[in-house]
Amino acid sequence: MEVLNMEIISKEMIKPSSPTPKHLRNLKLSFLDQIAPQVHVPLIFFYQNDELNVDHVEVSRILKQSLSRILTLFYPLAGRIQENSHIDCNDAGAEFIEARVHARLTQVIKEPKMEELQQFLPVEPLGQTDDKAILSVKISFFNCGGIAIGICLSHKIADGASLVAFVNAWATTCRGNVEVTQPSFDLTHYFPTKDLSSSGITPNVGMTKEKITTKRLVFDKEKLAKLKKVATSGEVKNPTRVEAVSAFIWRHFIEAARVKTDMKNTSFAAVHAVNLRPRAIPPIPGHAFGNCWRAAFAILSQTEDSFDLVTKLRSAITEINDGYIKKLQHGDYLSNLSKWIDFFKKDIHVCNFTSWCRFPMYKVDFGWGKPVWVCTTTLPFKNLVILMSSSSGDGIEAWVNVPDHDLEMLETHYKQLNSVNSVEIDA
Repeated sequence: MEVLNMEIISKEMIKPSSPTPKHLRNLKLSFLDQIAPQVHVPLIFFYQNDELNVDHVEVSRILKQSLSRILTLFYPLAGRIQENSHIDCNDAGAEFIEARVHARLTQVIKEPKMEELQQFLPVEPLGQTDDKAILSVKISFFNCGGIAIGICLSHKIADGASLVAFVNAWATTCRGNVEVTQPSFDLTHYFPTKDLSSSGITPNVGMTKEKITTKRLVFDKEKLAKLKKVATSGEVKNPTRVEAVSAFIWRHFIEAARVKTDMKNTSFAAVHAVNLRPRAIPPIPGHAFGNCWRAAFAILSQTEDSFDLVTKLRSAITEINDGYIKKLQHGDYLSNLSKWIDFFKKDIHVCNFTSWCRFPMYKVDFGWGKPVWVCTTTLPFKNLVILMSSSSGDGIEAWVNVPDHDLEMLETHYKQLNSVNSVEIDA
């Protein structure tokens, strides 16, 4: 395994600058928080800083100070999760790790290796216990002056939208600006806490103990244009870039699976995470912090052709509307979750997608400019695809998590993606 020469300088807990009031000390988890997987969502922000002659001590001081201040607003992140039902907002603090990397930033981001990227995380993404910090950060200083900020936030309290909102608020505070949107922690108003003790429901649906390998597929502007053009041959004439990429990857999973003798009679499902906030009527506020998403299910039977997958994806996502949300709020939550669980029990080959393309990751400026690259790392989910915007803004990076034994198939398709003609034919 290739690893960077990295040394840990310090570790400490950063507490909110002001104590959390007693009436806010117990925050109930919403039902959607309760059924969220027990993992930490990882993000790494890389900043090029060649010309600024960074004072590491001063940068670290400013980051700690601003984190302490922003934790006063995002007070649950300094608490601890208890019994999958509430957060004890006890100001125990967020973990803050400082490290020095004996390498140049360009060495890491030019041809990124997963083993190296994982070194920039403060903790392993897998697992959440009652005594574990909800938020952990790691600041890594490169020899060249570049900086990496790795962030792991518990999925039990935040989805991708909430995670990026927090990081932007922290960065704004670090720059000295005073206008930070006040988050609201009242998703229990929309999705009240449930007693799941006798339901048999586990929040770790879809997680696997298999060894997972992560491959990054880069779709630049030209590749996206070709994929969207091919996708218009179906019923959908205006496919989005996310739909086009999702359909392309899903198709490769289907075709690779169908050549296996033990999967001849298998149906296929694409499960796409959908943000509920803008789909509710009236909309749930964008600053509502927590898990506010559900999965759309697109199904391809064993006898169907995989020609027009974009239509199936759009149809499934369209069903996540206000009517769906109201059913979810008024008691249909168990049947919805049971449908997802059944997918993993039945003879259905599942491919999971989540798109972070609209999240303002490249606006995260701590005072030394916007990031030159933002990435994620491996998560313990089989056939999980995370879609992120490229640094240019007009491309997509797909982070595909597959079992180790499927790596050869994935690499074969990745090589095909780098051929213009194969993209046109295979898509």
